Amino acid sequence: MSTKPAPASQPTPMMVQYLGLKAEAMDCLLFYRMGDFFELFFDDAKIAAAVLDIALTARGEHEGRPIPMCGVPFHAADAYLARLIKGGHRVAIAEQIESPADAKARGGKTLVGRAIVRVVTAGTLTEETLLDSRSANWLVALGEAGGTLGMAAADISTGRFEVAEIDPQSLGAELARLGAAEIIVAENAVHWPEEAVPRPPGDFDSARGEERLKTLFGVATLDGFGGFGRAELAAAGGLVAYLDHAGKGSLPFLQAPVRRRADGHMMIDAATRESLELTQASGGGRAGSLLDTIDRTVTGAGARLLAADLGAPLADKGAVDTRLDLVDFWFKDSGARDALRAALKALPDIGRALGRLVAGRGGPRDLGQLRDGLGEARMLRERLGHLPDPPTLLGGLLPALDGHGALVDHLSRALVPAPPIDAAQGGYIAEGYDAALDELRGVGGDGRRAIAALEAQYRTRTGITTLKIRHNGVLGYHVEVPAKAADSLMAPESGFTHRQTLAGVVRFNSPELHEQAVRVGQAGAHAQAAEAAHLEELTGLALARRDEIARTADALARLDVSGALAERAAEGGWARPKLVDHPCLEIEGGRHPVVESAVARTGERFVANDCRLSETERVWLVTGPNMGGKSTFLRQNALIVVLAQAGGFVPATSATLGLVDRLFSRVGASDNLARGRSTFMVEMVETAAILAQATPRSFVILDEVGRGTSTYDGLAIAWAVVEAVHEMNRCRCLFATHYHELTRLAERLDALTLHHVRAREWKGDLVLLHELGRGPADRSYGLAVAKLAGLPPAVLARASGVLKKLEAGRAQTGGLAAGLDDLPLFAAMAAAPAVEKDALRDALATIDADALSPRDALEALYRLKRLAEEGGE
Repeated sequence: MSTKPAPASQPTPMMVQYLGLKAEAMDCLLFYRMGDFFELFFDDAKIAAAVLDIALTARGEHEGRPIPMCGVPFHAADAYLARLIKGGHRVAIAEQIESPADAKARGGKTLVGRAIVRVVTAGTLTEETLLDSRSANWLVALGEAGGTLGMAAADISTGRFEVAEIDPQSLGAELARLGAAEIIVAENAVHWPEEAVPRPPGDFDSARGEERLKTLFGVATLDGFGGFGRAELAAAGGLVAYLDHAGKGSLPFLQAPVRRRADGHMMIDAATRESLELTQASGGGRAGSLLDTIDRTVTGAGARLLAADLGAPLADKGAVDTRLDLVDFWFKDSGARDALRAALKALPDIGRALGRLVAGRGGPRDLGQLRDGLGEARMLRERLGHLPDPPTLLGGLLPALDGHGALVDHLSRALVPAPPIDAAQGGYIAEGYDAALDELRGVGGDGRRAIAALEAQYRTRTGITTLKIRHNGVLGYHVEVPAKAADSLMAPESGFTHRQTLAGVVRFNSPELHEQAVRVGQAGAHAQAAEAAHLEELTGLALARRDEIARTADALARLDVSGALAERAAEGGWARPKLVDHPCLEIEGGRHPVVESAVARTGERFVANDCRLSETERVWLVTGPNMGGKSTFLRQNALIVVLAQAGGFVPATSATLGLVDRLFSRVGASDNLARGRSTFMVEMVETAAILAQATPRSFVILDEVGRGTSTYDGLAIAWAVVEAVHEMNRCRCLFATHYHELTRLAERLDALTLHHVRAREWKGDLVLLHELGRGPADRSYGLAVAKLAGLPPAVLARASGVLKKLEAGRAQTGGLAAGLDDLPLFAAMAAAPAVEKDALRDALATIDADALSPRDALEALYRLKRLAEEGGE
């Protein structure tokens, strides 16, 4: 008996093919096409089964172990892809690139050829089912050259493409502005965000990047695009290389790159965006954000542009006024505004339809959307052209709506009114467009009518009234009869040939049926080929005008945004802001748009407040009780600034402001435990960033700086921060605090003024007025707020006693801020006065309740009552 081990089993040809494709896909999950399914194997299968919540099975063995496997139907692949991409995965698609017949023809092999035809990633999506129609989808590449950082960003679903040279300190702000779906960097990059995907360093070579852009746009020089620096070219080259890799040589739509100037927009860092909830609420999603509250757009493209405007308010007075003029035009003419919005609401998303066609993932419906959208744009151009005294921006947008007449007419003749999504369905080319195609359809129709007549003949001839002629993908056309009636057709002289027996039915063929089936099949195949040729021709006509179509899509989006902002202003009684050249912020009757909307739903009224910051009064120190409205007041003024410089009206009676170059918000408590940062550490990091970057043209809101540490440390930090903002940054600032000691700063900082949110106590209850008044708050009302919150009476009583002692101690020492007035910044705080011993608590501790007689208990009670009346002393 042999003792040699059994030879290891060799991998099957299919597994050899799969492993080769998987090596090419690297860290992507591999969708391996097998018939009607995409299959995943090994670790890919385990990951996908867990994310998609589908069954994990096994198929065969590899190296002596079962091969894990799972699969998804190819016709429903988009839904599964969406979940995998959302889960942070990338997917390589391996399709069959030949038929089984072709495989046999090349040497008798039966394994069909497969190849990776596309890599699906979060930043390279174009499919309608995988994208949010109201959100952009940015892919960002970061490149470096000569110590300079460059950024390239593209939304390939619409072709938007921008490049910029950025300060590394501003990287977080730029990424937050875009809300990048995917970030790519060179493997050896210095500036490498945690979530970035590493790519080969050679892709980010600036010289290669320059050549890639020249080739992509068919130009000999890039000077016409604005003259890019080496870092920008490195980033753009890396982005184009990644798109080429993902599309396997088929590049998506990219418009000419726009060079973004760092000083062209208000800088808003990630912490400020999160704090102000500009486009996303703190809990995630749009609901509750500024964008959600003001969005009245009627198109997906308009919603995407509005989000971009809020994310990057302009820093150029002329550009802002140009936008405001258009909003004002629609605001004053409600009839024209209503007509505009009604016309836009009927428009398809031509920008994304174009993106799918350029990427090779479009179909007949996308061409139909171009036809309908461009046709409606032309009609809108005619109507808007007759409006009296149009503003400058409207006059600049109107030409982009026209000029597609020939393409629209061609598509109108060629396509049926409602083309299908999938070209494989056929039937999308209109009758009369191609006489040869019409003839082929006629032949096919005649054949189908002949088959229907043949069914009637067979029923008469055989006497089987239940006989039917059916069709499926395996047998084609065939005769089907119930099993109990099949005997007569089995006879050799019947003229029928047995094909298949199933439970309850038997299937047959016949010479006449075969002849008609061949006729129908050939006509159908030829018709399908003819339609496919027309689809390619029509797509080519559209792509030849892709830049002009993209400009039309952009113009329609800008019209939608301006009409939507006017609609929101009319709804809320908002005012047009006035922009001036000197730094100020003068707001009368300002409101918080999100809070006001929430309050209105309860039937209550939002209390408006004024804000007047100027060169001589640029820092407001705001005190008052919790829940009094300090944070709301701070935020509402920051949101008004954002809305104004984005080109919209603002929730106020009137607003005058000097342009803000950088907006900073440090409001609320948060932590980042995953990065080892406590709440106080996050607060200090954000405050440090503000002090390092704010300029005299900036606007800063700070709330409760220093509250995350001990009283003395916190007061010292808050004291120094107020001085720094006033003396060093010299910016406009709203500073809310509970440290009443800071009010002493008004005596020595000439541009600092004191304000408070009003509150009153009525019959022992706190009444919050949410109004802002001049001067400091008379006290903090902390115990009253604690009572509102439901703290137990015993705790409140104890807190009241401790407060009295602390206040008595402060009176003896001159307060926590005593002695600070003469210091240039701040010095160490005096030690806290010791809290006297609590006699009442000590007396209670000495009582042994179980040992007391009734008389002793009564005496003890009187003694405790006496101590309480004496203040516990």
